[in-house]
Amino acid sequence: MIRIEKLQKSYGRTQALAGIDLHVPAGAVPKDGPSAGVAMVMSMASLFSGKTIRGDVGMTGEVTLRGRVLPVGGIKMKVLAAHRAGLTTVILPKRNEKDLEDIPQEVRETLRIVPVERIDEAMNVAFGADARQEINIAT
Repeated sequence: MIRIEKLQKSYGRTQALAGIDLHVPAGAVPKDGPSAGVAMVMSMASLFSGKTIRGDVGMTGEVTLRGRVLPVGGIKMKVLAAHRAGLTTVILPKRNEKDLEDIPQEVRETLRIVPVERIDEAMNVAFGADARQEINIAT
């Protein structure tokens, strides 16, 4: 679970973060939208830390309250869209690795595809190696 108090200490911010509420109703019901979990966590981490997410990174995956990254659908379409957009790195759930077989070899060769099991692994990729020590979220 990502704790606001830990975020506040980790990022050195003194603002009151208690008013932040990210609510996704019916999180366990199959629907469009859970794929944005990794991106939503990254945007909040960027906001709290003041660090910028690398602009060449695409990401997808549902995130649990404990920080696990769960598989999502539409991997082929998402990776092809990232390739068309000129991104160089794609973060996706480790359990979606099997879906990479559907993506043309020439596309896979041009992208750095990073399968992750936990949100902290994704953060290391999205924020770059130089931010690894500075961004620390307790999960």
